[in-house]
Amino acid sequence: MVLLEGIHLTYEIADKVLINTKHLQIQKGDRIGVIGKNGSGKSTLLTILAGEIEPTTGVVQTTATRTLLPQLKYQNTTKSGGETTQAYINHALAEKADILFADEPTTNLDMAHIEKLERQLKRIDGALVLVSHDRTFLNALCTKIWEVKDGAIKEYVGNYEDFELQRNLEINHQKTEYEKYVQKKKQLENALIEKKKKAVRATKKPNKKSDSETKQTGARPYFAKKQKKLETTAKAIKTRLEKLESVEKIQEDPPLNMDVIGAEKLKQRIIVKVEDLEGRIGKRLLWGKVSFQVKSGDKLAIIGDNGTGKTTLVKKILARDKGIHVSPAVKIGYFSQNLDILDLDKTILENVEQSSSQESSLIRTVLARLHFFQEDVHKQVDVLSGGERVKVVFAKLFLSDANLLILDEPTNYLDIYAVEALESLLKEYPGTVIFVSHDRRFMEEVAGRILHIHHQKIHGFNGSYQEYLQFDQGKNSKEDDLLILETKISDVLSRLSIDPTPELEKEFQLLLKEKKNRIK
Repeated sequence: MVLLEGIHLTYEIADKVLINTKHLQIQKGDRIGVIGKNGSGKSTLLTILAGEIEPTTGVVQTTATRTLLPQLKYQNTTKSGGETTQAYINHALAEKADILFADEPTTNLDMAHIEKLERQLKRIDGALVLVSHDRTFLNALCTKIWEVKDGAIKEYVGNYEDFELQRNLEINHQKTEYEKYVQKKKQLENALIEKKKKAVRATKKPNKKSDSETKQTGARPYFAKKQKKLETTAKAIKTRLEKLESVEKIQEDPPLNMDVIGAEKLKQRIIVKVEDLEGRIGKRLLWGKVSFQVKSGDKLAIIGDNGTGKTTLVKKILARDKGIHVSPAVKIGYFSQNLDILDLDKTILENVEQSSSQESSLIRTVLARLHFFQEDVHKQVDVLSGGERVKVVFAKLFLSDANLLILDEPTNYLDIYAVEALESLLKEYPGTVIFVSHDRRFMEEVAGRILHIHHQKIHGFNGSYQEYLQFDQGKNSKEDDLLILETKISDVLSRLSIDPTPELEKEFQLLLKEKKNRIK
């Protein structure tokens, strides 16, 4: 059942065409994820389809009820960002509209609340259209992906992983077509050069004939005719060359050959040592005493619900609080969404160069990897979007003299493509990274160690985020089994106190033995 159709939709801002699509359709039961670069028009598309604004041209046809969960949420000073987002979500779900449009609904939510939202959205009866840069979230919910690019909207069937697979197939196909194009172009160019050479040679008289012989045998008209034929052929080749449909070359990531100051000297050494560190805010205990170490080259993710003390732990490391020893050879670079370190009157390149001792070629490489290509690096920072400025801050930090990067929610305000670029750089980075994030896919890609703050304790795990989840699920299952066992023990114990029998005593002893074995 079709709930909504968008026909010949366009939307222009200051003579720039932001949306230009012939036909869109939303059917009952659709779960559509909308992706694209920052500023590509994703939020604008949602507001048009939700009936909040009118398109420049075209029409949205629907009789369905619609609700929009906006990206920008008015902050209540008495509530946290997560509480505000949750209030908006609850209000939107309560309306039970035929189509729910959700723009970055996971903003400020921790993992527990993101997973709760996933469960809530799976239960809705109508259609869902959502903008998100959370790839795990898109995977869990979506049956279609709309990619917004250069105003056009392309539909892919499946979730985000399916989209990635189809995109990679398209990229590989384009690479093959580009190679064919280059080969064909080279063949035609070589053929054109050869025909032109032959045409020039055709005007020359033969070496073994005298002028009188050449004149008598009528060679001049023959060679003139031959020259004209060759020139006609050359012209035809040139026309084919001009009409040859060009294929755009795929922009591939240049390799990152990076030397981090002191990285070799610190290799595999313990660079941060935490001993009996307690986390408190006033009288409130965040976590009890904990000890752990960080080795050079580690990629350590700090995870946990909002309010558990992740940022507090980071700030204690930065401040080198009592109980924290940081190697004198370590230079920390801290990323916290603070854009004040940028000079708005300078270009992207100038901002990065002024705090970097790296070679110009490496600076250009890193900026290209963050999708600042060629002349883009000469843009002034004051004309950049918020997401682009975040990328410049990261580049400035990444290319500084720091050998330990501490990143607090680095993926906030970045589009999917920028997040993937950031992942790629961090995986290749030879220094040490400690980061706080709620982005599950980002953690899967980057983290090699986990610190989980949970129930006022910090649990350490050596392994990837996916391995940690498997370990944690097994641990939870064990805890559930123990809980069932303790319930049985309590029941037998209460019956023993009323009517003690040898059978009950034997059952009680067996249960105690089983509990002892499970705890081992």
